[in-house]
Amino acid sequence: MLYAAVKVLVTAVLVVAISEAAKRSSVLGGIIASLPVTSILAFIWLYGETSDTVKVANLASSIFWYVLPSLVLFLVLPVLLLRGVGFWPSLAIASVATFVAYICMSALLARFGVTF
Repeated sequence: MLYAAVKVLVTAVLVVAISEAAKRSSVLGGIIASLPVTSILAFIWLYGETSDTVKVANLASSIFWYVLPSLVLFLVLPVLLLRGVGFWPSLAIASVATFVAYICMSALLARFGVTF
């Protein structure tokens, strides 16, 4: 139970740090958010719990392929916001577009036999 609490605390601190940094500088917040810290933490937690390097390798491969469709969010959201669409509708539309991109990537990976 303590281990789970530590994981939650570390992750929460990371999110708050990104948010606070972004208040001061969108560039700094963007740099911190773009660091693969969350992935590194996931690798550490997974390896610490399983000692299974194959699972860690599969997670890393999975992250690589699914980072690509996640970029849709970072393209669609600013375009909508800069065109005057409200924050919540923009976030919803960008999230749906990202979800569709994930579905397309999953289908593409399956078609080419990529498995994790």
